[in-house]
Amino acid sequence: MAVKVLIPTPLQKFTNNQATLECDGGTIVELLNALESACPGIKARLCDDAGELRRFINFYVNSEDIRFLDGKDTALSDGDEVSIVPAVAGG
Repeated sequence: MAVKVLIPTPLQKFTNNQATLECDGGTIVELLNALESACPGIKARLCDDAGELRRFINFYVNSEDIRFLDGKDTALSDGDEVSIVPAVAGG
């Protein structure tokens, strides 16, 4: 099942400067594993040592924040679009 992943600029060094990738995965966890296989090193930027999603990285499936869905267990379907968005803070 192909899912379109939108990669933020700071992480594009892991994707050969590609802003979008097509990956397979039935859940966010499976998608992260597929991303790591295709782009070694990217998962460490998205997950902590325990495998949990980093607090300041937001994931959206078809514009829906996964924190309001099933988190990293959010189901993905063929044709879904997953956006990876680093949180922005300032004062």
